[in-house]
Formats: sequence, structure tokens, C-alpha cells
Amino acid sequence: MAGEERALAGLLRALQGLAPKDFQEFKRKLSEVHVEGEWNIPRDSLAKAAHPCALVSCMRENYSEGTVMDIAIGLFEEMNQRDLAEKLLEEKVKEYQRKYREHVVREFLRYKEVNSCLGENLSVRSRYTDLTIARKSWSKRGGEHEAVGTSHECADASNGPATVTVTAQTLFKPNEDGQTPQVVVLVGAPGMGKTMTVRKVMVEWVEGTLYAQFDYVFCIDCKDLAFTKEASVADLISKCCPHKRTPAGKILDDQKKILFIFDGFEALGFSLVQPKDELSSDPREVKPLETTLMSLLKKTVLPESSLLITTRATALQSLGRCLEGEYYAEILGFSAAMREEYFHRYFEDDNKADVAFRFVRGNEILYNLCIIPVMSWTVCTILEQELYKKKNLVECSKATTRMSVFYLSRLMQCRGRDNPQDLQWFLHKLCSLAADGVWKHKVLFEEKEIKARGLDQPDLLPLFLNEKISKKGVGHGNVYSFTHLHLQEFFAAMFYVLEDDEEMVGDSEALTKDVNMLLKSYSESRKDLNLTVRFLFGLVSQKSIEYVDETIGCRISPRAREDMLRWFQERHRGISHPSQALKVTELDTFHFLFEMNEKSFVQSALGHFTDIDLQDIKLTLYDQMALSFCIRQWGGLSCVTLQGCSFLQQDLGEDLDAAVPHSGASGAGGRPRPLAERWRQEEQQAPIHPLCRALQHRGTNLQALRLRWCGLSESCCAELAALLAQHPSLARLELGDGALGDGGVRLLCEGLQQPGCRLRVLR
Repeated sequence: MAGEERALAGLLRALQGLAPKDFQEFKRKLSEVHVEGEWNIPRDSLAKAAHPCALVSCMRENYSEGTVMDIAIGLFEEMNQRDLAEKLLEEKVKEYQRKYREHVVREFLRYKEVNSCLGENLSVRSRYTDLTIARKSWSKRGGEHEAVGTSHECADASNGPATVTVTAQTLFKPNEDGQTPQVVVLVGAPGMGKTMTVRKVMVEWVEGTLYAQFDYVFCIDCKDLAFTKEASVADLISKCCPHKRTPAGKILDDQKKILFIFDGFEALGFSLVQPKDELSSDPREVKPLETTLMSLLKKTVLPESSLLITTRATALQSLGRCLEGEYYAEILGFSAAMREEYFHRYFEDDNKADVAFRFVRGNEILYNLCIIPVMSWTVCTILEQELYKKKNLVECSKATTRMSVFYLSRLMQCRGRDNPQDLQWFLHKLCSLAADGVWKHKVLFEEKEIKARGLDQPDLLPLFLNEKISKKGVGHGNVYSFTHLHLQEFFAAMFYVLEDDEEMVGDSEALTKDVNMLLKSYSESRKDLNLTVRFLFGLVSQKSIEYVDETIGCRISPRAREDMLRWFQERHRGISHPSQALKVTELDTFHFLFEMNEKSFVQSALGHFTDIDLQDIKLTLYDQMALSFCIRQWGGLSCVTLQGCSFLQQDLGEDLDAAVPHSGASGAGGRPRPLAERWRQEEQQAPIHPLCRALQHRGTNLQALRLRWCGLSESCCAELAALLAQHPSLARLELGDGALGDGGVRLLCEGLQQPGCRLRVLR
């Protein structure tokens, strides 16, 4: 009310400053005003309003406050009282700013976490945990390949002169050259915290602690634009506003004070190839949505405004064609310290947080998965349930699929009073919806689709899908999306392996459960199916089959295992030359096998292959874990070639591998400690430690190791020296152009002098 009173007080002052004849002219013009949808002022009431105060009261009684101000501004402009019109417009803008900031607080400060069963309304302040964000110039073809959790392109963002670590608070700070970016593209895989970062930006902006250089920050959820065909820039602003009467003209006057945030740009699915002559320069011009967005990106409209775009890496190539001079910043996830902080923020109880974090810290796979914010949330959610029931945390699963299955079982148990058959029927239909969406690049589902599949069950639907009011209006029904894309991909994989009871299969089942078609499409063109295929391998593991049957009551068919094994073998045979050794050349091969986590399957899948040949990959710790797991089971491996690859190093200060003893200056009996242990004791774990440790595993028959142009440093030489000493079959070692240093060379020489070393070629 205070803002409304201020605006009307401004109108009263303006009327009081008018000459008598101007006041009468204002009244005369007011009598001719007709406002659609509102009452017009009766002439007798207007005649009785002989003084400014009475006239303002009369107008307020008949019109809404926004309408009163709009009418007064228009009449003053008609009377050529432009100063008065400008003052009222300023009052209106101030009132709008106040209401908009209140709206931002309501919209962004609190959020409902994931679902009504496990989540509650939470504060961004209490839950948001700082992320590691790297800002750097990005290749226009960067991001074509995206790993789950963290992109290979930026895995070593802490290294190299072109990379600068930033925070959400410093995205728009000047760079080393003093240039302030106008366009920042925030890149992150699903679940890396892009939307949560946007929430943090909006909350801190409205509190005045962040981005104070902007008078307006408009956040547009690109999912909400999915059904919008045409719009102007002014229309996009109106979508962000708490009420209809937006002073767009005044807002747009000072372009430098505007920041547009487009959250989830990949959801639009645009190719962004509109010809330049179709672009708009008028923010009020209605054009096809793609053209309007292109106009903003190419700066033909509001060229001095700023943009923050969040997206998955898959949209970078399309965006790169439109943007010039932009900065790219990638969310790499939680640092070691921030992972622990997140656990404490989640549990809000230090004792529970410590118990949960100690469990995760002792599990290398799980701990490193928690780099990904959504996996930290998943793990915390699961451990919270386990602690509540006082179960042993050691029972929790390790791999992504098992964690997801475990999470699903908890959700299903939330509805334990429901008929189990109803739950299973619902799950089958949900998986069908997910798979259909994955094939069609679809993340939003209309209400009619939900009803057609029989998923409109109020007790079950909110557990899996988020609900939003359609931007088309209330009459068009709501739209739904899975609580996270990686969960949609998980359910899509489940669609292919769940056994159907006859009564669960309907005539409307348009999507065929053809695992071979899924695998073939992934191999040939649909790299976006990577996570779905990965989940597929995890689901058909024997442990997953048993666990799903026991906890959810659904049967997973093991028949797909034969198709998957055959696909593996044929895929890499086609890549390798007939006269050459059979090579594994795709990193995802190791991730798929790691997800299944069955030694016998790995041995069957890789039994006909002898070589690994990977090129130009930034190997994250999780990549190395997957690779190492497969190497340990691979008795026929004779040659490993990693060319142009680099290794993401473990954070400084983290605990070292618990399996390595650290007990003083010498080992048992006073003998010198092993070379690798000496380096780790004195400094830190070398980046290639997981690989070298796997290659030392008994049963491997490695003959050649080629690490060309891998940027190896002195810290890697102790690991390589230990490998030379313990692997008598290793005859050839190629290190390319690594910066080994004098100390590294000395360590290698020590390894060459060990009795177990049989190396014949060192390059």
C-alpha cells in the first residue's frame, strides 16, 4: 500500500501544480477517457471533484492504481505537460521496481526440493553451496562431447593460461584486460547447479549484494518458452513481471542497466540460423521467438544490454555461431571442501552430516561422484533415509545406476500403502513417457499426454514429475517435466529392460522395446543417448536385477545382456582395421562396463581386444576409475595408447589412498619405501596414479605403454618408475613431450635399475 500511496501522492502534487485552466482541461480530457474492462468515471462524480484531492480520490474509486497512473501520464502528454508526465512515469517505474523485487523474492528465495515426499520448501541462502566455475575462451566447436557430471573440455580448468576460476558473484567482473563481458555463457552438464546458481544470482541481486550495476535482472526459464511461437523482447520482459502494466518503454531506455538471464537454453532446441536481414532492432516488434532471441544474441536489439545464458554443452555449437566476444564459464562442480559443506547444509545437524560424509569420503567412487551437485543431493537424500531408519550405511550402492535404483526404491516405498501392482503399472507407463521424450528431445509434457498414458494420479505423479502452469493460460492445462533430466534418462533406460505383464501392455504402446535399435542409434548419430545407454548397462547387472525385484517388485529382463555384449564386440571390430590388433577407441566403452560392474561380463566383452587407443580426451577421475576397473579384468591387454590426453589431478590437500601405507621414513624392516609411496608421502598423489595402479594388477600382460603429448610432469615419474619395477612384461614406454624435469628423469632411472624392470624401448 505504501508504494500505491506514494504514486497517488505524486499525482496529487502534479495536479496541485497545474494552473486552474489546465486543471479544468485535465478534467475535460478525463471525462472522454474510456478504459476497456473497467468502470468509467460518472460525469456527476467528475463534476463534483472541484479540487485536486477530490479528483484523485474520484479516479482511485473508479480505476485501479495502475490504470490511474497510465491515464494521468497519457493526459499530461496530450496537454504537452511533459515534465509532469515524466515525473509520474518515474514514480510508476519506482513502484514497478519495488513490486518486481518483491516478486523476485517470492519466486526465487524459496524453492521446493524435488518432490513432495522427500522435499520441502527450502531457502536458497541455507542450501546454496559455492561451486567451482572456470571462465575461459571456448572453442566454437567446444562442447560437442559432453561427459556426465563434468565436461571433458573443461575438466582441467585449473590449468592453463586461458582459464580463470570465478564465482557466481564475479561472472560480470572485468577480465585481466579490463574488459567487462556483456555476454556470459554458463555451461554445465545436467545436475551441475546451473539453475541453483541462477536462483542465487536473483536473490543476491534483489538484496543489493550482487550485480548492483543492473536496475533490472529478468530471468527467463527456457522450458517455459517451449510453446511460445511469437514474441517481442518486451513480451519476454512481461513474462517475468508480477503484474500486467509493465513500463517497458522506461525500462528499455537504459539498456546498460538490463541483464537478461536465459536458463536452460538447450530446452529451446533451436538451430539459430536465421538470416541477418530478418533480425529485429525494435524491442516491441513481435517476431517468431527464434528470431527475437537471435536478435538479442546478435545484439541487433538492445545492443548495450547484458546476457547470462545457462546451457548444456550440447547447445554450444549453435550458440557459438551467434555470439561474438562472449565469455564462457563452466560449472565444474563441488570442490573437496564444498562437498563437505554441502553435506552440513543438507543435514543441518553436524553429527548426521559427519557420519554421512565419512561414509562417502571412504568410498572413492561415491565421493568423486559427489563433485556433481545433483549426485550430492541424491546421496544425501538416500543417506538421510538410511540414518532415519538406523540402517548400516555400508549397504548403499556405488555406481550411478545403483544409486538411482536405490533412490527409486525409496520413492516407491513412500507409497507403501498403495497396491503394489498399481505402483508397477504406473512405473511402466512413466518409463514409456521418459523414453518417448528422450527419443524426441522432449523434456516438457502436456497434461493431455499425462492423461492419455494414465499417469494423472495425484498421489504418485508429484514424486516423479514437476508441474507447471502452462504459459498458454489456465485453460490449456499444466505442463510436466521430470524432476531432473538424468532421472528421465534413467527411466528411459528402464523402459527397455522392464518385463511387461500382459495387462500392462496397451495398444497405444507406440515405442518398441528394441535394445538393438537404441544401441545402433547411439553408435551412429545419437550421442545424446549416452547416459540412457549407461543406465541400461547398470540396470541389467545381476545385482540390479535382484535389487529391483526385491525392493520395487518389478522384473528386469536379462535377455538384453546378449545383445549388448554382441554390440560391444561388433562396434569396435568395425573401427579397427582387419590386419591390425583389435582396439578399444571409445571412452564410453569403459563407462558402460564400469556401470555394470561385473567382472565376467567385462572379460567377455573385452576378451577379443588387445589394445586401448584414446586420443585428445581430458580424463576426469571418474573416467580413470572406469578405465582402471576394466584394465584390472582385462587379461589380454597388451598395449595402451593415450595420445593428447590429460589427467584431472586430485585436489591438493585431499587424503591419499587409504590402501597406501604412510608410516614414516622407511617401510617395514627399515627398507626404503616404494618410489610411488615416497612421492605421495612427500607431495601429493600423481594424476596418473589410478591408471598406473590398475596396470600393476596381477594378470595384466601389458607390453607397451604410450603416453604421447599427455603433458606429464615430474610428479608422474614415481608412478611410472613403480610400474617399471613391478611389471616385467612391459617392454616399451613412450612419453612424448612431457615436462618431466631433472627430478622426474632421476626417478625413472631408479625404476629402470630395479630387478623387475625388463624395458627395452624408452622414448
